[in-house]
Amino acid sequence: MGIENDGSVNENSVEDIVLRYRPELSKITPYLNWLRDNASNEVAQSYSNSDLKSMPFPVYDSNLLAFVRAAQNTNLMDRNYVYVYSRNRLNTAKDELNFIAGAQIRDMDDLAGILSKYVLSGMTKGSVWGEGVRNGVLYNVIKKMDDLVRFWGQETTR
Repeated sequence: MGIENDGSVNENSVEDIVLRYRPELSKITPYLNWLRDNASNEVAQSYSNSDLKSMPFPVYDSNLLAFVRAAQNTNLMDRNYVYVYSRNRLNTAKDELNFIAGAQIRDMDDLAGILSKYVLSGMTKGSVWGEGVRNGVLYNVIKKMDDLVRFWGQETTR
């Protein structure tokens, strides 16, 4: 994971986790309403034209592409997300949603791994981005991360 501790607080303390994740989440939380509103909607269509005689290719909603670009420009992307999945025995979207629902502040790296799976694997398999929106995993993982950072951020400032 690319999020580094600057040495001013104990590494992996709640305060450190909040300080590392808050600025990164602020880059993608503006898309929460769009992700929620488009859950169970099709955000990618397949374009094909018989006159062109070419393979069909996906055409994405512009908001989806903006979200993916914003997520890629955060330090939340973890190319080793497969270890998150094996360690937590996540095999289906239902497993992911159950894990997200029970996650705590110390699970932030694992939540970032779930986000990473959808964003990074969508780079090679186009249907993954739309699937993440449709099944609600992208909305739920970002919402949970934001809720945890907000809650624990208030706790550490008291």
